[in-house]
Amino acid sequence: MLGFIWAAYRIGTPVRTEMQYAARCLNRLAFALSATALIILSPVTLLAAADLSPLVVVSTAQTDTVIQQVPLTGTITSARVAKVSAETSGQVEAVNVEVGDRIESGTALVELDREIEQLTLEALLASTQQARAELADSKRRYQDAKRLREQNNISENQLRLLVAEVEIDEAKLKQKNAEEHRQQALVARHTIQAPFSGVISERMTEAGEWIEPGRPVVTLVAIDDLRIEFRVPQEFFPRINSQSAISVTLDAMPDREIDGTIDAVVPVSDASSRTFLIHVGIDAGDARLTPGMSVHGKLNLSTGRRGVVLSRDAILRYPDGRVTVWVINRDSKPPTVSERRVITGHSFNGLIHIREGIQADDVIVVRGNESLQEGQQVRIQRSE
Repeated sequence: MLGFIWAAYRIGTPVRTEMQYAARCLNRLAFALSATALIILSPVTLLAAADLSPLVVVSTAQTDTVIQQVPLTGTITSARVAKVSAETSGQVEAVNVEVGDRIESGTALVELDREIEQLTLEALLASTQQARAELADSKRRYQDAKRLREQNNISENQLRLLVAEVEIDEAKLKQKNAEEHRQQALVARHTIQAPFSGVISERMTEAGEWIEPGRPVVTLVAIDDLRIEFRVPQEFFPRINSQSAISVTLDAMPDREIDGTIDAVVPVSDASSRTFLIHVGIDAGDARLTPGMSVHGKLNLSTGRRGVVLSRDAILRYPDGRVTVWVINRDSKPPTVSERRVITGHSFNGLIHIREGIQADDVIVVRGNESLQEGQQVRIQRSE
């Protein structure tokens, strides 16, 4: 450059004019170099542009049995809930349990004062013992009379009197035994016992209170035999039986779905809500359940029809009511997408029934479909 300026000076050309000329030459050279670099880098640039096509996950629409899934809300209940009551009157001497206690069958819940009944029992025991002694004596005298009769030392009538006396004493002993056993049972009933294992949910008496027969003292709930009660709309009653599939989700564990079995369908409709009751059993494993917990269920009822189904993730819903899916064009290479309007049916198990708009074996975009455009080129990844 300096040499060029120097040559221009030597031949008398103005330096300023030659410097402008040199600048124009440099600009042209820079433009030529940038164009060459663009030509060299264009294949890489185009390849990078191709790699910018959105990656979508696709699956194939299938023909399958259409299931109607009915959402339900239910409650965990116990198969056995008892308001344990007193069978006899008396004053409460002790209450041995508190609310929340877990107890076994036969545990003493409440003790009543039994002093008077115990004294009556002791008197009956003595009376029974006396009756037993009298019977033994009458039998002894009968045996003696029997030997004397064989020797004709007493009359037949005297022997028969002794026989009658033995029978009377036997009857008295039976009566005393019955009275004794009745009193023993009465004394035993002064201890109110748990009829089955469970948890005390309510305590309704205190020491010192007087209670009458039939009055509840505690509420006992069995927690080892739990079930779920669902109210089902009456329109589904003819289609439900013990083989109907149902899945249950506990509110305490919303991420865990448990398969249930229908143990009973109660054929009595609630006139106020137009529903009927079903009992569902579950194997909750290590899950901790307690009566009163809220649960949600999905009752799967066969419609008896087959149709085109696909993943529910493929569905796009718009505010104007349109429902669409994106479909991979079969004949385009590289692959492109088109949007189709569909009419949907029942939704079940992560799938949805397509009544119109899609055919079996159509390849549908199930992920990455939020911002696609008509005819856009995509890269495909198959859904597992």
